[in-house]
Amino acid sequence: MHELSIAQSLIALACETAQREGAVRVIRLSVRVGALSGVVKESLLLSFNLAAEDTACAGAVLAIEDVPLTVMCPHCQAQQTLPSIYQFSCPTCGTPTPEVLTGRELDLVSIEVAEAAEAPH
Repeated sequence: MHELSIAQSLIALACETAQREGAVRVIRLSVRVGALSGVVKESLLLSFNLAAEDTACAGAVLAIEDVPLTVMCPHCQAQQTLPSIYQFSCPTCGTPTPEVLTGRELDLVSIEVAEAAEAPH
């Protein structure tokens, strides 16, 4: 389950950021996960919640934006969103579409932290 190691890396980065900013806790992390990234969203959420216990990320929200698989169709000369990661052909004309534009992402987009005055007592 590589989602656990991804969650641990996100938590380490967020906790480091919070400490550097003088914050007490992390409120929210936003990530973008592509259809081809190999990450199972539900597993990442579960792993994050488990790994965040007893850290500055405990109780933080992990917001995951799904990034669809888009390709450039060489025949239509247009960006197309594929309905499945298993069929790389243009949904409009059927031409094979090997040029992936989006869908491989696994990006940490933002970290929201709470300063000492904002933290609950």
